[in-house]
Amino acid sequence: MILCSCAGITDREVRAAVAWMRASDPDTVVTPGKVYRALGRRPDCGGCVSLFVATMRDELKSTIPTELRNLRSGRTERTVHEGRP
Repeated sequence: MILCSCAGITDREVRAAVAWMRASDPDTVVTPGKVYRALGRRPDCGGCVSLFVATMRDELKSTIPTELRNLRSGRTERTVHEGRP
């Protein structure tokens, strides 16, 4: 499925780019800008960003490091606050 018609980017290309970034550095922060650069393209109108990000998130769900899961909800697997409760 084409995600970005301006740059001609498909969901398969986004998923492959995210997988490649995670394979080369599991701790990297994957952003839409990094994915565009990895694909050698640039965004034009920005109309695809929500679908682009949704596809990235879908691909990243299985590769999020354990210590970074549930940060938004305030619950983490490992809670350390400089030795304070």
